[in-house]
Amino acid sequence: MRRLFFLLMITTVFLLSIGCQRTESNIKEKESPPTTVEQKNEPETKDIAWTFPLTGMPTDEKTMQRAVAVMINNYPAARPQSGLHKADIVYEVLAEGDITRLLAIYQSEQPDIIGPVRSARDYFVHLSNGFHALYVCHGWSPEAQTLLKSGATDYVNGLFYDGTLFWRDRTRKAPHNSYISFENIKKGAEKNGYVFEEEVKPLPFFTNDLTNAIKATNIDVVYSKRSYAHVHYAYDGTKYVRSSGGEPTVDRETRTPIAVENVFVIEATHEIIDDYGRREIDFTSGGKGYLFQKGTVQEIQWKNVDGRLLPYKNGVPLGFIKGKTWIQVVPDLKQVQYE
Repeated sequence: MRRLFFLLMITTVFLLSIGCQRTESNIKEKESPPTTVEQKNEPETKDIAWTFPLTGMPTDEKTMQRAVAVMINNYPAARPQSGLHKADIVYEVLAEGDITRLLAIYQSEQPDIIGPVRSARDYFVHLSNGFHALYVCHGWSPEAQTLLKSGATDYVNGLFYDGTLFWRDRTRKAPHNSYISFENIKKGAEKNGYVFEEEVKPLPFFTNDLTNAIKATNIDVVYSKRSYAHVHYAYDGTKYVRSSGGEPTVDRETRTPIAVENVFVIEATHEIIDDYGRREIDFTSGGKGYLFQKGTVQEIQWKNVDGRLLPYKNGVPLGFIKGKTWIQVVPDLKQVQYE
C-alpha cells in the first residue's frame, strides 16, 4: 500500500513540473514577441527628396547655406573670371558707360576662388536683398555707400579687408585683380556677427507650356557697338552656352564653360545720375522681357516680387527650368536678337 502511494506521489510531482515548465514557456513567449513584431515597431526609413532653392536641383540633405551675392568685374581685362560657373543666378547689368557688372549669387555651390571683385552700386544691393544675401564687394559708389552704411543689408567690403580676406593677383592690374574665397567670406560673416546659415526661399521651378513658344537657339545681347559688350548664347540641346566679346565665357582656373538652363532678359528704365556716368535703374515698375528655355523663347512681363525679378505671362507666373539662370538687364529690348 505504501509503495503504491509513493508511486502516485512521484507521478503527481512529475506531471506538475511539466505543467509549470509549459506555463513558464508560454509566459516567456508572450514576454518576448517575435522579431518581426519588433521590426514593425521600429521607425520606417524613407528617402527625403531635398532640393536646392535657387536651382531646384536635388540634394541629399536640407540645405541651410545663406545666399551670398558677389559683385564681379566684367571689364575685358577682368576676363576670364573665377567662380562664375558655380553661381546659381547671375545678373548682368550696366554700370558706367557700356561696361556691365555681374552679381553672382551662390547657394548650392561654394567656389574656392571668386573674382575679380568690384565695387558696389545701389541697384545691385537691392537685387541682392531679394535673396537676403550677404553682399560682397570691393569699394562702393556714394549711393551704395549710403545704402550699405544704413544697415540695409549685411556686407563684406574689400576696402576694409584688402590683404586679409581679399587678396591681389599680381598677374593683373588693379582694379581688376581683387579676389576672395568662399571660406574667407564665411570668416568675414563671423567677424561682423552675420548669420551664415538660414533657410532660403525657393524660386518657382515648374514646366511651362512651350506649345506656342518660338524656336530660339541663338541669342545676342548687344550692350554697345563695341565687340567686348556683345553677349551670345548658343543652345546645345540641353543648355545655353555663353560667350562674351567673341570669346567663350569660362572659369579662369578650370576652363569650365558657363552653360545655363534659363536665360531671362528684362527691359528696365535706365537713367544717368551724375557726371561720372553712374546710373539709376528702375527695378520696381516691371516691364517687358524674354524668357529663353529649352531652345525656345516666350515674350513675357516681369515683376518685382519681394525684390526678385520674376517672369509672368498674361498675369500668370512662369516657372524656371531646374538648373542655373542668367538674367540680362537691358535699357531696350531692341538690343536683343534671337533666331
